Amino acid sequence: MSSSKARLFVLALIPALPLSAAAQQPYDVVIRNGRVLDGTGVPWYYADVAISGDRISAVGDLTNVRARRVIDATGLYVAPGFIDVHTHAGPGLATAELSSAGPLLVQGITTVIVNPDGGGPVDLAAQRQQLLEHGVGVNVALLIGHGSVRQEVLGMEDRAPTPQELEQMRVLVRAAMEEGAYGMSSGLYYSPGSYATTEEVIELSKVVGDYGGLYTSHIRDEADYNIGVVAAVDEVIRIAREAGIPGIVTHIKALGPRVWGFSSALVERIERARAQGVEVWADQYPYEASGTSITGALVPRWALVGGRDSLLARIENPETRQRLRADILENLDRRGGAARLSFRRHEPDPSIEGRTLEEVAEERGLEPVDLAIDLLKAGGARLVSFNMKPAEVELFMRQPWTMTCSDGDLERMGVGKPHPRSYGTFPRKIRVYVLQRGVIDLATAVHSMTGLSATVFRLDDRGYLRPGASADIVVFDLERLRDTATYDDPHQLAEGMVHVLVNGAFAIESGQLTGDLNGRVLSRRAR
Repeated sequence: MSSSKARLFVLALIPALPLSAAAQQPYDVVIRNGRVLDGTGVPWYYADVAISGDRISAVGDLTNVRARRVIDATGLYVAPGFIDVHTHAGPGLATAELSSAGPLLVQGITTVIVNPDGGGPVDLAAQRQQLLEHGVGVNVALLIGHGSVRQEVLGMEDRAPTPQELEQMRVLVRAAMEEGAYGMSSGLYYSPGSYATTEEVIELSKVVGDYGGLYTSHIRDEADYNIGVVAAVDEVIRIAREAGIPGIVTHIKALGPRVWGFSSALVERIERARAQGVEVWADQYPYEASGTSITGALVPRWALVGGRDSLLARIENPETRQRLRADILENLDRRGGAARLSFRRHEPDPSIEGRTLEEVAEERGLEPVDLAIDLLKAGGARLVSFNMKPAEVELFMRQPWTMTCSDGDLERMGVGKPHPRSYGTFPRKIRVYVLQRGVIDLATAVHSMTGLSATVFRLDDRGYLRPGASADIVVFDLERLRDTATYDDPHQLAEGMVHVLVNGAFAIESGQLTGDLNGRVLSRRAR
């Protein structure tokens, strides 16, 4: 079949607005001559995309239609706006300084899912109002955090809730779902989520299921801290099965030398569950280092019971300090040693930022474990932890059930040395894993950022280029698309986005941020 005939065949399959209707009124925008990646995972094809107001009106051969504005996308790729399914950008978006979301938009991100890892506010109505106070540059979908709900009812206590307390937790989850939450996140690795039993999470997930929501989890163990990474993935599967809702293993990984090689077992567990009819998914960021706090990486959860004051008291007590020191040494070994932990932010002493725990400890004449305890007493520090094998990152990425996420923050430019994922996740996946390493193809990468994410989160009118969908659209130059943020110099914006539209309005126009705040706080439609 000739290329012209092939193009006509593909276009014949694409629904478009009837020409009689199109002739009556011009579109607001038509993007012509682009290579369309429509979010379904099929290879690109030539088509035009028309926009009226905040919606896509037509996709197809629109050569003869009228438009108020025509964008020539010759040589460029046109795709749905990217969806970041796990991000800590919520607090930043609620501020006037960061609400325009520039570092996200230059990656092509037009929708974010916030309140991951069991965190975020319990009062989602108040969070919605905070986000809308200044306006937002991207669309925002909210989760309710299991850890936040638990802390609201039980504080930092390590015990099961009473029947009355469990009902209080159900009430809070139900209120969040009524407010439009897309599901519940958990951080069973972190306190206070780590103090919950699986049964507690199942009971709250059943409330989420009443509204058609999902469950996404920073699993209880990504290494061998407690139950082990394989059992932790099994826990997500059990929760999804017994609650009857989709379950997501978020930022999936095998963390640290002790569990390198376990990735195949995790893939097998998820594949088996899906074959049994359990809707299980994963998401992932395309880096070989994770990001966390010194508390999250090294402090055993028993030491955090009761909160920070209790931790400080245990540090000062010779007996519990010795136990804490031994556990931190064990956790350092799990992470591959102090040389694999690099400081990202420490406001009391920014001079340590960008340096490893091993380097700073040697300079100060301390053992790394004792420096870690000193930093805990001073308020803690943020870390990047280099603990993943490249081959395992690639194995997870090749799975058809793996979405793309950043796990990043919306950072203030120049503050600390954050993980570069906050600035470069989505372009990096395409530049490094599609173009340089050939791990996946371009259509699959875009699908993992768009249509797959929209399907999993039931974002019914986003993630695909099709008539009737919201006009969240990116137009990018594949030759120029790249992340520029590095671990040593992370505050660098990504490149290659030529146009980005959020709900039909230009957030990036001809490569320049417009400052337009056309994002929305989305609500889950109850089934």
